[in-house]
Formats: sequence, C-alpha cells, structure tokens
Amino acid sequence: MPRFLHLADVHLGFDKYNNPERTLDFFFAFQDAVIRYGLEAQVDFVVIAGDLFEQRQILPATLNQAQVVLNQLKAANIPVLAIEGNHDYRPYGTKTSWLKYLSDLGLLYLLEPDEHEILQAWDESAGTGGYLDLACGVRVIGSRWYGSAAVTAIKNLAAQIDQLPSGPTTTVMLFHQGLEGQIARYAGALRYQDLLPLKDAGVDYLALGHIHRNYSYENWIFNPGSVEANSIAESQAQTPRGVYLVELKRGKIKAQLQRDYQQRPILRLHLEIRPEQLPNQIEAAAQALVQSHWSETPEAIVELRITGQIGFERSELHVRQLRDQLHRQSQALIFLLKYDVTTTAYETAFSGPELPSRLEIEQTVFTDLLAAQAPYRDVATTLASGLSDLKARVLQQDAPEEQYDYVAALLAGVGLLGDTGSTF
Repeated sequence: MPRFLHLADVHLGFDKYNNPERTLDFFFAFQDAVIRYGLEAQVDFVVIAGDLFEQRQILPATLNQAQVVLNQLKAANIPVLAIEGNHDYRPYGTKTSWLKYLSDLGLLYLLEPDEHEILQAWDESAGTGGYLDLACGVRVIGSRWYGSAAVTAIKNLAAQIDQLPSGPTTTVMLFHQGLEGQIARYAGALRYQDLLPLKDAGVDYLALGHIHRNYSYENWIFNPGSVEANSIAESQAQTPRGVYLVELKRGKIKAQLQRDYQQRPILRLHLEIRPEQLPNQIEAAAQALVQSHWSETPEAIVELRITGQIGFERSELHVRQLRDQLHRQSQALIFLLKYDVTTTAYETAFSGPELPSRLEIEQTVFTDLLAAQAPYRDVATTLASGLSDLKARVLQQDAPEEQYDYVAALLAGVGLLGDTGSTF
C-alpha cells in the first residue's frame, strides 16, 4: 500500500512584508509539514507540484532552507519528485535553475520533458528525465509550467503517456495549473475536459499546484493549496489549504488534507463606522475592537478593515499613526489597517416652478457642505447663513480683526467655540 505526501506552492523566500521573521514562516511550515506527514508518517515518497521557491533568483539562506528539509528526507531514504511552477521556472532557453541544482545534488528528482518535449525515463547518470518508476509500485510523471499553452501541452503529454513502456499499475502526474471554477477572478484556468486526456491516458492521481486553496475533483484531481498563507486572504478560516497525505490501496485513492502543522495565525477584523462618529471616536472604537481580541493578536498577522461613511475629511483620521498604535497594542507580528471609507455628501434638490435665486443657491450649497461634516451637521442652517454674511463682509473689505470676531461670535452662538478659541 504505497503512501506519499503531496505538497505544492511552498514559496520559500517569500518576502511580501519585508519582514525576516515572516519569511522564515515558510521554511518552518514546510519543515513541520514534512516531519509530521512525511517522516513520521513513513511515506514512500514526496511530490512537490511546483513553486518550491517564491522567485527564480533566491538568496543563499533560502537555498539552505530547501536543503535542510530535503536532506532530512534523503536521510530517511524518502525520494522527492518535483516540477517547476510559475514562480521558479526557467525561462525559455535557460539551461539551469536552483531546482536543477538541487536535482544535480541528488536531493530531488526534477521531472520534466526534454528539450523536444518528449517524456524520457529518468536517466540516473545524466540526472534528467520526465518520469520515474518507484520501487513502491508507482510511476511518477513530471511536466513544466506551460501557462497559456497548457491545453496543447496536455494533449501532447497524454499521447506520450499512452505509449510509455509498461510499468507500475499506478500513475501519479505532477502539473502546475489551476482548475476552472475554484477561485473567482482567475483567468487562464483549465476546464475539466481539458484535463480528461490525462485520465484517459492512464493517470490515476493528478497532483496539481498553483491555486492556493485546497480542492479535489472526481477523486483523481487533487490540489492541496499553499503550505503557508501568501496573503491575508489565505487564512485557514477563509481559504482551507495544507498538504495531502495519500494512500493508494488496491486501485483506490485515499487523500486526506492535513492542516495541523506550524503556521502563522491570521486574524481579520472589521469595523463599520457611522457618519456621526468623529475621528477620536473611531480611533477609540478601533482600539476597543483590537483589545477584545487580545488573546488572538500577539505574534499574529492582523488586519483591521474600517468601512462605512465618515462625516469629516478623510485626512482628519491619521491612519498611519492609528495603525502604529494598534500594532503596539496588539503585539502582532504584522498589523495591516485598511481605511475603506466614503465621505458623506449632500445635494439638496430644488423644487418649484421658478429657478432659485443666487442667494438661495449659495445657502443650499453652504448647508450641504456643512451637513456633510459631523461636527456641524446639527447647526448647518445657522452656520450657512453666517457664511453668507461673512462673504459679504469679505467683499466689502471689513478689517480682518472684525471678520475674525464675527466668526468667533458665530461659532460661540452655536456652541462650537471653546475657551481656547478653537472648534477642535
């Protein structure tokens, strides 16, 4: 009864947040998943269906991370079979890559067609090949990252698979491409019928990568998702993902998604605000919300999304300052603050058979502008009348001191002028 571990989208070297500790998360997740569901489960082999690395060009530390884990598997005599993905593939005409380097070291088998797109049996002396027959009774076939040419490539590969020399009764194939209908707004996904030629050619288990959430289809297509979250949207609560521990028993496939290994916790919070709230009230509400989740925030990746309608100018809420304060309060590894609000706007409609006068239009505009600001909403009509008076004083060139005194008296009359002479 062969058993194997199916991983994809490891993305070693991930550095989106420019945070060294976050970059290490991808190594720790990879290593822990391999230890728990590879070494301790005593699998016969491990497959990596693309994107072992985040980029084609990697740092020495990232290469070392891959070598550490692969050496653990090699020491346990567990072969690793891998293909390139869209993040770490070799551009056309390039002869080498870091995956090829690891293959040359004997740490994994990089399975891919030759330069003529022909599937050849693995040649140990050359260190190349498109498929490998394992002692456990499984044939593993590789591929490349084909992008938009995937449909044509599948037809070519299927025709070759059907003509390969006889071998093990079970065939596993690695392919880095997404299946249609699994995530929204994804162009270039394959239709199920595009993949059917592989099944007809004898592929029993199609090990996919590329899409970062788990899915399976018709009990022969399996995609585990990314090993660690590549974005805030890939939290386990929102996007189930992990690694597959697979058993092949008498022609039947038993693939179990495993998610219990070391991963960085992700917490997504949402604060809906109302137009009457002032900036300091919104700040207090955000602090209270974060505090209510205190047990979940330390060392996590936390996102707070503020939405709704505000009754003041967007710039009056100091977003960066609030984010930094919440970051300290939460003790999160990374704190993301998204300020997705709309400003309040009023536009009074004129009614009646006659056109309004210039003064009426002016009063309406002033009133609408003031009513859109939370501090002035309840006294907008009074202040609008005062602004018209102030305009007249400016036009008749009253002394600046007199204009200031008029504004102070106007604000004091509606209770907006404190002892400091400020409305704020």
